[in-house]
Amino acid sequence: MSDSQTVGYRIDDGMEVTLHFTLKLEDGTELDSTRDKSPATFQVGDGNLPPGFEHHLQGMSAGQSGTFEISPEHGFGQHNPQNVQLMSRDQFEAEVPEEGVVMSFSDVSGGELPGVIKSVDDNQVEVDFNHPLAGRTLTFDVEILDVKPATTH
Repeated sequence: MSDSQTVGYRIDDGMEVTLHFTLKLEDGTELDSTRDKSPATFQVGDGNLPPGFEHHLQGMSAGQSGTFEISPEHGFGQHNPQNVQLMSRDQFEAEVPEEGVVMSFSDVSGGELPGVIKSVDDNQVEVDFNHPLAGRTLTFDVEILDVKPATTH
């Protein structure tokens, strides 16, 4: 493919990495995968992958693959009960959302914050603002396709 593959760069800060990945839950349920589409490309440290995922890739080079278990602490954090809020049902202008639906809420700084509707009763709506994968141990299966120095644009 490219000359950089023959040089044998290893994944480290300042590198651009192209890979295929599959992300699974503890029970083997597949959450996301690039294997049936284009591979993913990211720059180490750009925030596209949580640091706990990048850590496992350090030192790998093109042609290598691996399967890593990512604990909640290194993935999307532990589930925090304080991030589950009860809101008055009349705060929802339109029809009341169904359980399991992800809605966007405004946070105090005016930004957007996703929340999952956990339960709805006559008076209240329970909304979970934790990341949907918080508290979950994940399996991260990767195949490194290319590693090269990142170019700045």
